[in-house]
Amino acid sequence: MATIDPATVKAQMLKYAPKDALKIVAAATVRDEHVFPTPAVLEQKPTLVGYYRLLLGASQKSFYRSGTGMGLFKSMELAGTITPKQRQALPDFCAEMGKVLGELVRQLSPTVTPRDVSELRLLTLGSQFQGATNVSIGKQATADVFLAIADLVEDHIEARSERQLVVKNSSGRKVTISLASDPDVRIQEESAGKTRMKLAIEIKGGTDSSNAHNRAGEAEKSHQKARGIDFRECWTIIALKGLDGAKLRKESPTTDSWFDVAQVLGRAGPHWEEFRSRLAGVVGVPEKRS
Repeated sequence: MATIDPATVKAQMLKYAPKDALKIVAAATVRDEHVFPTPAVLEQKPTLVGYYRLLLGASQKSFYRSGTGMGLFKSMELAGTITPKQRQALPDFCAEMGKVLGELVRQLSPTVTPRDVSELRLLTLGSQFQGATNVSIGKQATADVFLAIADLVEDHIEARSERQLVVKNSSGRKVTISLASDPDVRIQEESAGKTRMKLAIEIKGGTDSSNAHNRAGEAEKSHQKARGIDFRECWTIIALKGLDGAKLRKESPTTDSWFDVAQVLGRAGPHWEEFRSRLAGVVGVPEKRS
């Protein structure tokens, strides 16, 4: 984002985001672009369409379905590219998103905090906004983590699809990062004609603390399967706030490392910093700094 003129972003923000909502965000010391899209930002980073979609708690299916007018922008999220037609339509996209995101900010006001914004994608997935089930929450969280991983390795991506990234690491080896099930994310490396199962990641997006240990148990089942096919390391991304770490570790002894889902989704906090650093090490690329 360093190459974008701040004055341009500010002028566009005032044009496309509701002024009262901007005041609420400013009072919370949250950067405007962390809540509201602008054409300049999306032209620089087309995949951020997915970030703003997830702020609303909207699945790809519902957001891009026929009749919403958003289908035009799907390839920006998935492929990270932008066409002249998409670029021309960005002002309308930002204006519409500004309206609905502004209403969401007003519902959080007057107690909105930076943490509210970092966890917004989790909060908006509840029944208050979407009537979403736990399954859909998990899918949303998994999709968002995959987007975060894609951003971390974007400078080294050689091929990309909706569910897979192919990266060339610093050693010249091919690393494949895939969305799957059992585990949710697989990272594999090709070396000397062999496939090395490097990392299995389980993602649990629910925030209900009463069900946290069940989610950890589900992660354990997946990790046991991953170990069975020779994955070397297993991580679990789950809501950790207010939970007993020892009990969670008992539920999933196969988990090598635990990361707080709110921090990973919000891309802020010590768990996110550790996740970013260690993921770079697993993939074999330089750590990307924001």
